[in-house]
Amino acid sequence: MTLVIPDEIIKSTKMSITELTQEIAIMLYQKGKITLGQASRLADMSQYQFQHLLASRQIELHYDETDFSQDIETLKELGRL
Repeated sequence: MTLVIPDEIIKSTKMSITELTQEIAIMLYQKGKITLGQASRLADMSQYQFQHLLASRQIELHYDETDFSQDIETLKELGRL
């Protein structure tokens, strides 16, 4: 799925596309809508980098068994496990 954000909205945020995407990933992660793995992929960062970004904003990880299971499944799908 592709999300189209009008240029005027992007310009009004005074953020780059990368920054805006990272903010969306942080918000969705913080609200528990996506896993850590999904958020880091959306932000186009490694999980380590994304965790560092969260820590810099004092946002706690909420990584549980469900997140772990989903990440294992994702790794299997990607052929990395």
